[in-house]
Amino acid sequence: MAFGQLEDGQRPGRPISEINVTPLVDVMLVLVVIFILTAPILASSIRLELPKVDSATVTVPDQAPHVVLVVDRSGQAFMDDQPVSLSELAGRLTRTAASRPDTELHLRADAAAPYGRVAEVLGVAQKAGLNRIGFVTGTSPGGSQAPAR
Repeated sequence: MAFGQLEDGQRPGRPISEINVTPLVDVMLVLVVIFILTAPILASSIRLELPKVDSATVTVPDQAPHVVLVVDRSGQAFMDDQPVSLSELAGRLTRTAASRPDTELHLRADAAAPYGRVAEVLGVAQKAGLNRIGFVTGTSPGGSQAPAR
């Protein structure tokens, strides 16, 4: 008997002309399962460095009331260039929102500021009633700074 040939009793010496695709389908299904399991893991491990923004200039009318809130690299919040705790910030923002409900909050956060701290400050501002929040970003050379909405 030669390789690749099986005898079926009727036609001795003829090769089998059918391809068995079952092993191929098994291997492909295993590969699909592997890709499905590893794709979310790869997507969540991407490191990001947020770039500076090169966008059109946003003009803010001078008469629009706004409050500038700064979060520095260490996570300390500043309002009117004075350091404030979250409880003080909540009180001041609540009073501001009560007196002028259309007040905008311009948030200037350092690129290295802890994300959790910025989220806490945003939560305090929204809880105080300030819903118009703009993020002040740096621009590329030749641009100007403006709050991003």
